[in-house]
Amino acid sequence: MLYYLFDYLEKQFQIPGASLFGFITFRAATAMILSLLISTIYGKRIIRFLQKQQVGETIRDLGLEGQQEKAGTPTMGGIIIILATLIPVLLLSKLDNVYVILLIITTLWMGTIGFIDDYIKKFKKDKEGLKGRFKVMGQIGLGIIVGATLYFSPHVTIKEKLPIEIRQKMLADDPNISPTKLFKEEVKSTKTTIPFVKGNEFDYANIITWVSPKLDKYAWIIFILISIIIITAVSNGANLTDGIDGLAAGTSAIIVLTLGIFAWVSGNIIFSDYLNIMYIPRVEEITIYITAFVGALIGFLWYNTYPATVFMGDTGSLTIGGIIAVIAIAVRKEWLIPVLCGIFLAENLSVIMQVGWFKYTKKKYGKGRRIFKMSPLHHHYQKSGYHESKIVTRFWIVGILLAIISIVTLKIR
Repeated sequence: MLYYLFDYLEKQFQIPGASLFGFITFRAATAMILSLLISTIYGKRIIRFLQKQQVGETIRDLGLEGQQEKAGTPTMGGIIIILATLIPVLLLSKLDNVYVILLIITTLWMGTIGFIDDYIKKFKKDKEGLKGRFKVMGQIGLGIIVGATLYFSPHVTIKEKLPIEIRQKMLADDPNISPTKLFKEEVKSTKTTIPFVKGNEFDYANIITWVSPKLDKYAWIIFILISIIIITAVSNGANLTDGIDGLAAGTSAIIVLTLGIFAWVSGNIIFSDYLNIMYIPRVEEITIYITAFVGALIGFLWYNTYPATVFMGDTGSLTIGGIIAVIAIAVRKEWLIPVLCGIFLAENLSVIMQVGWFKYTKKKYGKGRRIFKMSPLHHHYQKSGYHESKIVTRFWIVGILLAIISIVTLKIR
């Protein structure tokens, strides 16, 4: 809203400083500051409201140190993250941008699913919350919306470079030629980025066109299926990671900030040309969303670090996972998720391995055996005697390392 207001003031009255709102970097920085202020200042009021509504966490006795002290801590704190993200986005971003619209839908969609789950747990006194099949149905629904929009929307395109011979000739004729002239016209494409390989692009259409080129028209089915899998996996991974104070919020802030770098360089024709990466027109606008989201997560950590005075609940964790997945798909870096979201992956795998091995050994030996002392993975370390603040800090360090490795893929192929 402010973007359109100041754009109008600049064009009509040439008010000094109004043109600043035309710069991505200024709006991104402003969005982060605003979201930080909202989450820290108004976050306290939301926590008090949750306390008055007696929206306290019910703690199951899992034999973990310091566990019972957390009973009664307000949950549903994900509301703080959602509000602190959406308000700056609505004020500062271009609301007609397809990527921004998708992220707003994702936030509200996953936030609603998480809120319903938390509501059932707290007010209906059902510890199981929303049935798993309904959560999965919600994730699949979002995957269909995201995949179909990114595939069919005429505003979702890429620009590929001209053949090397033509580029060399054009540069030889004019060394100062504009980078925009070294790219082809915008086209619809199902291409994405594969890290660590020389030819770092892969076309999802190739999964079926090797059978027959005529099957190209069905590539949308593959793209939507991939979107569903990624959104479901990442949102569940974030949900499992939300188990101890500050772990999910801190890890997610690192991941999202890294994706912000990818979004900014992918949407900037000069940087994408220099780094030799896929240029995605208009995707740079989600940098405003990303910085607002990072600010909201950091502000939430003000209250969520040990000892936490509020938990995000599924309202926050499912929303975080959904947003991360959609950003990764939008900037065509979804194949980096196993690296960048390595913490989420480890948490997911620890549960899958634990449950799978327990069932297998119970069937074979009559008694179930465990790989970990407890799953998800962070609880294994708690059972091993590590204090949760130490676990969180070390997971953050691993997350930073994975983020650096992900950024390095811009040049290593």
